[in-house]
Amino acid sequence: MNFTKTDFIQFLNCPESLWLRKNKPKEYPDGEFSLFVHKLIKEGYEVEKYAKMLFSNAVDLPEDADPELTLRELKSNNLVFFQPSFITTKGSFARIDVLEKLPDGSFHIYEVKSSTKINTTKKHNHIKDACFQTYVLKECGFKVSKVSIINLNKYYIKSGKVDANKLLNIEDVTIKIKNIYSSVVNEINTGLNYIKKESINLNKCSCRYKTRINHCDSFHYFNKDIPKYSIYEVGRISEKKINHLIDNNYTSILDIPYDFELNIKQQIQVESLRQEHAIIDNKRVKQTLENLKFPLHFIDYETYASAVPKIDELGPHKHLVFQVSIHTLQKNGELSHFEWLGKKIELPFEMLSKMQEFTGIIGTFISWHSSFEVGRNKDMLNWLPNLSTYLNYMNEHMFDLEDIFKEMYVDYKFHGSTSIKKVLPVLCKEFSYSELEIQDGTMALDTWGRMITDPDFSDDIDQTRNNLLAYCKLDTEAMVEIYKELLKKI
Repeated sequence: MNFTKTDFIQFLNCPESLWLRKNKPKEYPDGEFSLFVHKLIKEGYEVEKYAKMLFSNAVDLPEDADPELTLRELKSNNLVFFQPSFITTKGSFARIDVLEKLPDGSFHIYEVKSSTKINTTKKHNHIKDACFQTYVLKECGFKVSKVSIINLNKYYIKSGKVDANKLLNIEDVTIKIKNIYSSVVNEINTGLNYIKKESINLNKCSCRYKTRINHCDSFHYFNKDIPKYSIYEVGRISEKKINHLIDNNYTSILDIPYDFELNIKQQIQVESLRQEHAIIDNKRVKQTLENLKFPLHFIDYETYASAVPKIDELGPHKHLVFQVSIHTLQKNGELSHFEWLGKKIELPFEMLSKMQEFTGIIGTFISWHSSFEVGRNKDMLNWLPNLSTYLNYMNEHMFDLEDIFKEMYVDYKFHGSTSIKKVLPVLCKEFSYSELEIQDGTMALDTWGRMITDPDFSDDIDQTRNNLLAYCKLDTEAMVEIYKELLKKI
């Protein structure tokens, strides 16, 4: 049973989840390979392609080559190797992105990352990744004298052909590896022993003591006793408080003692469940909605981002708006709709021009989680200064409808979330995303990206465009319906 750096990071996050994937793969709820993760993997390959341009006369080993081929190649006079693989006697396996043989016979490891910074979070720790690779080489009898991480330069702006030397940074992390090496080796050995256990307790996992955002894919497999409205749903509850509650066998929101310390927003959420109805500050909601100036333009952007920028003016991972939907509501109740969907990767000058024709520079723009739309408008201000009057007006007259549901309108049925996909089915039961082919923004990004960039895209393009339009249209239609429901309640 091999143990890779991906396994190692999963072990650090949740040992039980890794054991299940290794020992009972058919029972493992495979959420790891989501569209977003697939996108990250694809971006990794793309960045590797440019990283290879930094090295000349390198040996590009087959991606599925076994360690024996690597050992034979290392005996040659070649100095740089792409994708060499190694395995220790205990089963730790590493495939190195770039390996350089130095004049003294030692080796320099390069790990390639598709991010614009070196991450050290629990979920994505690039230093521990590189340390794992270092450990495997050393266990195989090789001397590693230097370790570097190649990642994207966040200041790079594409202008003409992509220049690999400007696109990428190389950072020496040898000292950082040295400082944690002993502790990481202990963690690796613990992980190797753990996955070889014949059995473990399948009734709970380590994530039981973590916040919801840090739960593993198999959390519900292990923690079947966790009720529907659990303590993990309390908005922004800290890990420290979760630990205290779990240690006292409090798993439901209703179990939380009345004197337990929670902030005002959390208290309202708990009280909503206790009373089994929404808690609404009608006066504040009414004042907020009355301050909006008609016409009301409910707006939603969909964006595409790539690790390596596809067109000039863009940098790594910069979001490019490829789609917009706007529902405009007049004071007399008249509702009209505008939509635009790009046919290629380009700066959205045409989109903004047609948007301005539709909305005019008047009224209030309403979005959900408006910081996203505001951020995209700021990007477009840099790229399309001729439309600065319109973009600045939008940002200065942007209202975030989600804000109402952060503290003015709290319902336990939202499950501690203010996402539109949680709010909509509670307020407007006849509206749902479940029937759509495109289910969320990540799927929209992935689908449009493949349709535009993949020469082997096999789906019907007209139908795909209709699916994308339907998803974005529902986002703005949903805001209109939620707005109308709020008016009824006040």
